[in-house]
Amino acid sequence: MTTEPADELPSLAKRFGALIIDWVLCLLVSNFFGDPLRDGWPPVLVLVLVYAFFVGLFAQTPGMALVRLRCVAYDDGGRIGIPRALLRGLLLALVVPALIMDGHRRGLHDRAAGSIVVNT
Repeated sequence: MTTEPADELPSLAKRFGALIIDWVLCLLVSNFFGDPLRDGWPPVLVLVLVYAFFVGLFAQTPGMALVRLRCVAYDDGGRIGIPRALLRGLLLALVVPALIMDGHRRGLHDRAAGSIVVNT
């Protein structure tokens, strides 16, 4: 279990900033195979896949890297792997799980995946 004090955890603004950067990148990529202005699913699909790949293998998405965040396993601080990152991305796409947080600023998506977002 990570024992990082709540005041050393990333702010919600920093986490939201990383998500906005990732979302803009996903909008740009989704233009290659769909129209994100007409259909809502292409950028969401790209976001879930980006989270699965980048968080699963590198513990951070491009947006997280720019704002200096990492998403690591809650129990040992290691990478969470692709299956857990995919679960986390799918739940994040639902939005509501991310809004329900505990004292360690872990949303339901983080708790389900056994992850925590920390500063690098």
